[in-house]
Amino acid sequence: MIYDVIIIGSGPAGLSAAIYAQRAELKNIVIEKTGFSGGQIINTYEVDNYPGTPGISGFDLSAKFREHCDKLNTTFVTGEVVELKLEDDIKLLTLDDGSQYKAKTIVIASGGLPRHLNVPGEDKFSGLGLSYCATCDGAFFKNRKVAVVGGGDVAVEDAIFLSRICEKVYVIHRRDEFRAIKSSVNKLLENENVTILWDSVVESINGTETVESLDVKNVKTGESSKIDVDGVFIAVGYIPTSQIYKDIVATDDSGYIIAGENTETNVPGIFAAGDIRTKDLRQIITAASDGANAITAVERYLNKIN
Repeated sequence: MIYDVIIIGSGPAGLSAAIYAQRAELKNIVIEKTGFSGGQIINTYEVDNYPGTPGISGFDLSAKFREHCDKLNTTFVTGEVVELKLEDDIKLLTLDDGSQYKAKTIVIASGGLPRHLNVPGEDKFSGLGLSYCATCDGAFFKNRKVAVVGGGDVAVEDAIFLSRICEKVYVIHRRDEFRAIKSSVNKLLENENVTILWDSVVESINGTETVESLDVKNVKTGESSKIDVDGVFIAVGYIPTSQIYKDIVATDDSGYIIAGENTETNVPGIFAAGDIRTKDLRQIITAASDGANAITAVERYLNKIN
């Protein structure tokens, strides 16, 4: 069988695309790597920024997305895509179990993963005071002490955001200057409740049930110290899961697939949606929007070639 569209990934972008594909009566399947849907949001303790669902857990929100797909009789296949080949206008996908699927179009919505510090306590406290998204989880730390780890644009913007609602914000950066744009840095440094720990790295994240403190080391002096915080936000980069596609579609220097709001890549019939594509804001709502835009673009493409 040759499908109209194969959707790779079952996070918010992939599930949204699946809903729109079913409603458009396109022959489609969704390939999900883990056998359960939701992507990164299933690890989010509470989602407070998706319209109409204040306070819902990430697990419950992803379940609602999946229920919507199931109601429309979406077909899901469990497996990891290990190869993509182009055969004229047909896209051939091979999964890790050796199975193969053909489609006229594909929507790559496999997302990405935040870059980790790989220090003791990071895995233990993920979702328990440790977050990789300040705009998602910052509100839960109102009037409390937090730390932001990183020195790029995202880290600086996160720290500015948190400084407006938190009692104290520490910014821990391994270098002696920020990589972020100057205007943002200046805005950050204007905040009296922000303390910058230059030339410093986190050695461990500590606590009992939730984050309580950080062990920090100055990389120049070798001096170690402990700071008491209620939360830590890690913003040291993001790793898009685009490795197997980068020789086929255009990516930027960070590995994100180059695609605009219409989700079209440089290869006809291949679309990129959600966190894997180049974009300014990576949130559940923008991922879901990408899924809708992707299927709209798919329909336009199919109308041209059919």
